[in-house]
Amino acid sequence: MEKKIRVLVAKAGLDGHDRGAKVVASFFRDAGFEVIYSGLRQTPQMIIDTAMQEDVDVIAISILSGAHMTVFPKLLKLMKENGMDDVLLTGGGIMSDEDIKKLEEMGTGRLFGPGSSLNEAVKYIRDWYEKNKSAKD
Repeated sequence: MEKKIRVLVAKAGLDGHDRGAKVVASFFRDAGFEVIYSGLRQTPQMIIDTAMQEDVDVIAISILSGAHMTVFPKLLKLMKENGMDDVLLTGGGIMSDEDIKKLEEMGTGRLFGPGSSLNEAVKYIRDWYEKNKSAKD
């Protein structure tokens, strides 16, 4: 049996809007991923702790609060400190193209702004997994 890609869908910070994250989690589940949903108001440390406990392949952050330039760098720092260099950090939400470019240059995976296709996100995660993880499983 093929291993399912394990994805943590998380809501960071004080952002209380979770409908989109739940839609993403359902879509990912329907696409065949094993999904862990963190719930609302997670700190970066809580997200990393959950990711390690659940042994995820991917952390997908949904962020609408405008705090992405704080949250993603903090997550990258914690991932590095915890030796999580084989975990993809991706996400989506309300982010400018300029901010997306800066975050990707810092080391996030591809980020998805408003109007992005969920099918595109699934394809991106599958392609990343195939390239980075499948040979190791």
